Amino acid sequence: MTWDFSTDPETDRELAWIREFIDTEAVPLEALDLPREEFDRVAAPLIAQVKERGLWAAHLDTAHGGTGRGQLRLALMNEIVGRSRVGPLLFGTSPPDSGNLELLAAHGSPEHRVRYFEPLFAGTVRSAVAMTEPGAGADPTLLTTRLVPDGGGWLLNGHKWFATNASLADFLLVMAVSDPDAPPRDRASVVIVDRETPGVEIRRDIATMENPHPRPAQIENHCEVVFTDVRLPAGAVLGEPGRGFAIMQERLGPARLHHCMRWIGQAQRAFEMLCERATYRFTHGSVLADKQTIQSWIADSAAEIAAARLLTLHAAWKIDTLGARAARTDIALIKFHGAKVLHDVVDRAVQAHGSLGFSADLPLESMYRRARAARIYDGPDEVHRQSAARLLLRDRKPPADGVPTEHLPTVRRAARHRFGLDTPDTPDSPDTEGSA
Repeated sequence: MTWDFSTDPETDRELAWIREFIDTEAVPLEALDLPREEFDRVAAPLIAQVKERGLWAAHLDTAHGGTGRGQLRLALMNEIVGRSRVGPLLFGTSPPDSGNLELLAAHGSPEHRVRYFEPLFAGTVRSAVAMTEPGAGADPTLLTTRLVPDGGGWLLNGHKWFATNASLADFLLVMAVSDPDAPPRDRASVVIVDRETPGVEIRRDIATMENPHPRPAQIENHCEVVFTDVRLPAGAVLGEPGRGFAIMQERLGPARLHHCMRWIGQAQRAFEMLCERATYRFTHGSVLADKQTIQSWIADSAAEIAAARLLTLHAAWKIDTLGARAARTDIALIKFHGAKVLHDVVDRAVQAHGSLGFSADLPLESMYRRARAARIYDGPDEVHRQSAARLLLRDRKPPADGVPTEHLPTVRRAARHRFGLDTPDTPDSPDTEGSA
């Protein structure tokens, strides 16, 4: 099996332009922390540049207006875009819009395409996903939000929270139980709900460790949403009724990988701040770069980032060559590993900067809070560890005779016979390894 992560000259030039654009445009815009309306106004000409270069919504394939770059090239691109918190917004790859575009492209009706996909692709509207519930956590089989037939349409009732962007979204994709008697993974459907539909209540923008004092209807806010007797037309269902779990899994696989791509960019940015700090901070007779502890932090961070990058590129390559299903183990591994690498590298950078790193004078404190959230959203680390372990063990079988495959006394006896070393007077070697 050949692994090829090489890039052509055109891609190299493209990546160089993206790096310059992110560092000269996105990073300063991020520092301003503008209200949504002002951000949209300032960002508009920058988005126009991205679209002019054909880099907008690059995660979509050509059949749906994207560029068909594939996950490997997208990984290289999104690592750079992810250096800045606002980078994905400028490139049309910010969650949850990016994943919703993919679902609408794959499962939307012609009406859905005109009414939802095309405006979302153009960047003139925003969307949200309402799946998580206070009592369900990361287990979608425990959802209680109900979708029941109502005349020629549907009636939606339920309570959701951590619906990102819900307070400013024009529409939401809502996962609800439509057949409670079906098997757990066949009970739910996904419906498209316009935010202004009667009965949709955006109860609050939730204060979090990531954003303790959220401004109302701000980009990336997480919201609590209540649906009370929301009447929807028959065509509101995305795809087929009962296919909600499978549809959302389609969305989450690539989305998790895209998160990992952006985390590497954030970790690399923190690493650069760590290295810079080491060159000028003087203490106890020398700069930090001369201290063994700081040298270890730098070496460990560089190795961890490189390992996470290779894991991510391999997962992306596998999706491109074998499909998303074949990459499930790889995605699960990089999801929890990448989140830990991001957290640990940012943590070292904060520590090296001392009170300056703890202050809001550097982006590290914000990066640190966001890094902690990475271990929870799109499934907590523990779930991904369990999923990866199950997949890795799925085809493993116990030895038929109960003896470990690598049991040395057994291996030695077989080796003597294979190489013709058996003689009538050759006793078995002593079992120095203990019993099997």
